[in-house]
Amino acid sequence: MSRFATICLALGAVIAVPAVALRSDRPTLEMSQDGGAAWREVKWPFLLDQWGTGRAFQCQAADCGVALTMYLRPKIGFCNCAIGVSDDAELDRVGDVGLIGARFAPLDHGRAIAVGWMNGRSRAYSVDGPAPRTVVALAFSDQCDVVVATLVADRGLPPSAERVAIALLNGKAVLRWVETSLGL
Repeated sequence: MSRFATICLALGAVIAVPAVALRSDRPTLEMSQDGGAAWREVKWPFLLDQWGTGRAFQCQAADCGVALTMYLRPKIGFCNCAIGVSDDAELDRVGDVGLIGARFAPLDHGRAIAVGWMNGRSRAYSVDGPAPRTVVALAFSDQCDVVVATLVADRGLPPSAERVAIALLNGKAVLRWVETSLGL
């Protein structure tokens, strides 16, 4: 092996080892700002699409009343740059409820939400399928970029579920990830 190839191989190992050490398959714990709900990061379960993968978090029934899962990912350049996610039509367009089931319908009008420095909306949907369920879509934007979250329960969503999810979204770790994902 040439001296150049040896140096390249050694340099590759120096770069790769820390990267592998930083990547952990162990779940990370996230705490909501209110200190109440313990969320655990789990593997993104969906196939790759045009928006890539995101992050998935679970909260056990003991902490959240029912077992909750939240899927979260950015969609760069996909938001209405002039008004953000300020109405239900925009939330319907950018949301990820379709990941849970192809046939869904809103249950009511959406509500305004705030996550960090961003504003957006949330709205509950009924999703048809082998196990019909209620899902809450949340979307919030920074200029032309949007972050979408989809909250799913193992059974009916209690009224507190959205509050617990927004607390996670407003936590320091998630907001840092949002800033990085949006290139801020």
